[in-house]
Amino acid sequence: MNREDFITHVEREQETLRGFLLALCCGNKDDADDLAQDALVKAYLSCAGYQDKGRFRSWLFKIAHNTFLNHKGSYRTMENIDDAKALISTSAADSSFQHQSLYLALRTLPPKERSAITLFYLSGYNIKEVAQITETSEDAVKKQLSRGRDKLKERLKI
Repeated sequence: MNREDFITHVEREQETLRGFLLALCCGNKDDADDLAQDALVKAYLSCAGYQDKGRFRSWLFKIAHNTFLNHKGSYRTMENIDDAKALISTSAADSSFQHQSLYLALRTLPPKERSAITLFYLSGYNIKEVAQITETSEDAVKKQLSRGRDKLKERLKI
């Protein structure tokens, strides 16, 4: 893939990528922007190995997901919603964002469950695609989704 093709693909996927990372970072815009920048640099550096099969978004999300998992600060798990609220109120998180209660609840999930929930429900990937992006089995994704849903229902009192 040449530079111009990469730029064209990134321009098309940039907002979706930022939304995905914003959800993974539980509304913390600064962390999401940092991760997006890191992921795009990594993608650009490895774009020579990308084989254009119409799956640029999945390839980019896989890089972003791995960047998220390797970035220790952005996925610190909270024990409960009150701990997450305390962290949010003292951080640069977007406390006026309309999905803040969901982000607070997501903050309490382990990173793999948070990733599965975000990719499946917020980004619209199917189970097979989530498994490919997160490099796990489809059964593992199903378990992560089930556990994540149960925890979110409990924490959001649904």
